[in-house]
Order: sequence, then structure tokens, then C-alpha cells
Amino acid sequence: MAAESSMTSGVAGRYAAALFDLAKDAGLLDVVQRDLADLKHLIAENADLAELVRSPLFSRDQQTRAIGAILERAGADPLTRRFLGVVAANRRLFALRGMIDAYTALLAEHRGEMTAEVVSAHPLTDEQANALRDTLSAQLRRTIQLETSVDNSLLGGLIVRVGSRMIDNSLRTKLSNLQLAMKGIG
Repeated sequence: MAAESSMTSGVAGRYAAALFDLAKDAGLLDVVQRDLADLKHLIAENADLAELVRSPLFSRDQQTRAIGAILERAGADPLTRRFLGVVAANRRLFALRGMIDAYTALLAEHRGEMTAEVVSAHPLTDEQANALRDTLSAQLRRTIQLETSVDNSLLGGLIVRVGSRMIDNSLRTKLSNLQLAMKGIG
């Protein structure tokens, strides 16, 4: 059962496990995942929505009505709308990002996939992303999904996180290590 997974600790994990079990029973795993990804995107792009989710200053009723209206307008599945209505009514919207991440992790585990977070100095081309995905899949013997982001301060190279492992092959880190080594010489 998903609730026994190590990813289900804490409020966010317990809610995510419950949603995962409901979606699995209803055959809506992918539909709920799409709804959650869309909501996460909306929260990232809208400061007012992010404040609604985070702030305890909004009443239970305000949060419940607002999240319901947003999900209805976004075309979310009734299961997702009802579930997040319960989350809002229970005053747990502050943990929504963690719930979304935990649900995604449970779904990936269910499918035998792993997610690799890749931070690069410049956007990866499709060819580069595919080559990285293939390399990681061969190394880890699992299907890999990439979540990419760009951090211009890296100067060059990549930082890859898969589970608890991190590979920092960025130019920024290499220069920092070189600087530390040079201080040790002088």
C-alpha cells in the first residue's frame, strides 16, 4: 500500500498517500497528476495564489472557496477538486507543494521511475536531455524523468540530483574548489 512508503512521512506525505490511493482506485493516477502539475504551475506564476496557499490570514472558508473556484476554472477532475477542498477545509493548504511533490514521487515509484533534478547553466537541448536521461537510466537501471531548471550562476556544467545522490559538475563548484586549493598552498 502506498501509505507504507517512506515518502509518506509528515502531513504532506500522508495527504499525498491518501490522494494516491483514491486516484489509483478510481483509475485516475495520470489525471490527478496533470491537475496537480497544473496547480503547481499556477501557484508558481501567481503571487496572490501562492499567498492564499501559504498564509494563515485567510479563513478556512476563503481558502476552500478560492481553491475550489480555481480548480473548477482550470478544469480539474472532480476527485482532485473534492480532495483539495478537504485539504483547504482542514487548513492544510500550506503543505500543498509538499503534497504535490510527494504524490509525484509515489506515482514515479509505482511506475518504477525516478526523477532526476537537473540544474544547468543554460537550457538543455532535446538531444542533451535525451543523452543525459539515457545515461542515468543505464546507470540506475530505472526509467528516469528529468526536471530541468536553469541557474546562470553555475557558469557551465550541471548539477544532477537523483534521490539522495547529488553530482555537482558545475564550473562554479570547480572554480570554488580550485580557489580553496590555492589558498591551502599559499
